Amino acid sequence: MMFPATVFRRTITRSPAFRRHFHQSAAWAAKKVQRFKLADIGEGITECEIIKWSVKPASVVQAFDPLCEVQSDKASVEITSPFDGVVKDILVKEGEIAKVGEDLCTIEADGEVAEELDVHEDIPASATTSAAASTHHLSAADSSPKKEEKAPFKRKSHPLDPRRSKSEVPETKSTGADALALPSVRHFAKSNGVDISLLAPGSGRNGRVERVDVEEYLLRSLGASSSKTTLDSPVREDVVVELGRTRHNMWKAMVKSLEIPHFGYSTYLDLTNLHSILPLLNSHIPPHYLQSPPEPPLLAVNPSAILPAPSPPDVPPTGRYIRLTYLPIMLKTLSRAMAEWPLFRSSITPSTSDGSKPTLTVRPHADISIALSTPTGLYTPTVQNVDSFSAYSLASRIAHIAALGRRSPPGLTPAEMPKRGGTITVSNVGAIGAGEFASPVLVPGGGVAIVAIGRAKWVQDEEMPEGQQRRLRVGVSWSADHRVVEGAELAAFVECWRSWIEHPERMIAEGI
Repeated sequence: MMFPATVFRRTITRSPAFRRHFHQSAAWAAKKVQRFKLADIGEGITECEIIKWSVKPASVVQAFDPLCEVQSDKASVEITSPFDGVVKDILVKEGEIAKVGEDLCTIEADGEVAEELDVHEDIPASATTSAAASTHHLSAADSSPKKEEKAPFKRKSHPLDPRRSKSEVPETKSTGADALALPSVRHFAKSNGVDISLLAPGSGRNGRVERVDVEEYLLRSLGASSSKTTLDSPVREDVVVELGRTRHNMWKAMVKSLEIPHFGYSTYLDLTNLHSILPLLNSHIPPHYLQSPPEPPLLAVNPSAILPAPSPPDVPPTGRYIRLTYLPIMLKTLSRAMAEWPLFRSSITPSTSDGSKPTLTVRPHADISIALSTPTGLYTPTVQNVDSFSAYSLASRIAHIAALGRRSPPGLTPAEMPKRGGTITVSNVGAIGAGEFASPVLVPGGGVAIVAIGRAKWVQDEEMPEGQQRRLRVGVSWSADHRVVEGAELAAFVECWRSWIEHPERMIAEGI
């Protein structure tokens, strides 16, 4: 007697042997190919450059294994796999630009895992099982003896999980693929047919491969192929270099700066009085700001006998310094002048398409940006609420920002690079060259003014009284947005700043 097909299916699927063998059968396991997309990492970043792929097609990956390294305008980030699977295709090659939301690669993963995550668009796997093969497997399962079930697969722990065992920590291997280099250097090496892994470690900081390392390698290659060319011979052919991301952003910002009419104002500031009190300030730096704090003195009387003294703030190692310099006090006095001039605490909101007038937004505190030259280009991190800092804490903040900028890639975060930036930018060009004046450029969104501080020099001022003619002076060069700042207003503001910096004793009453 023939059973109806529906009765047969119900009967046979209720069998435990059927469920056990078919659940563990590779032929019945659902596989899905997931499209792994570039996620939105915030702060207005819309695209990233693929620096290096850690996998290739057919590579087996587990959850939290590194897939690739990408670089945005601000930082380099390593992207990891969200699930276990096999890499099928690499969709964006190394050196190419990927938009946020664009597919980076495809990974074949278990359907259950993919449905559980539910974060990526899936593609139905092409491999399916025919009904005949299923029936044959069923008969073989009923007739063959039971096989020992495999132990469940143990998922890999997250790298930051404190319960992670030592056996899961991968061995560190120094390979050429981990060569540290800027994207522009990688492009230069690739365009000249040079494997950059052969040049690691390079001559730069922390073994970074520099452009000069690639050029020297090309010279050695030319010397080996031709007896007429020596190692000391220069490269006689033109070399086309593509701008890196940071320098390209600077290009676009400078082009936009042509929309702003600049008004310039330059003068000298006298730092003699500030120089005379600086040794006293350096001798009283709070211990928690020093790189090597001294041992606390033994006191005959306990100052915390009644109530414990407040704990000092936590200062990161990068925020510790040896001595106080002129710059923190110059920024502190600048914030005092900004408190008296709301115009220089303002940011501009341009007119919109509906024809509304531009507006000024006056901030309650002094937000000052600092031009910072880094290994990858120019950045302008912002110190917010400068007027609320002491000279010592401001020096710590500047040291911390500079340390982050010196990293490769820079370690500046949105905390140091807020979206709206400062209303005044300070460029300390005197720390690099011997020039006294410059012509700083103001870019849209960079506030209402920018100042370049030159190199301080000792000069003889014959107009000063006898015995006071040797003066320490520094040149300052201002550029203001002439659409909102009048020339007379800029000159009066600079004179207000002068009254603070040339008479630092005024800060005693204000609380240094």
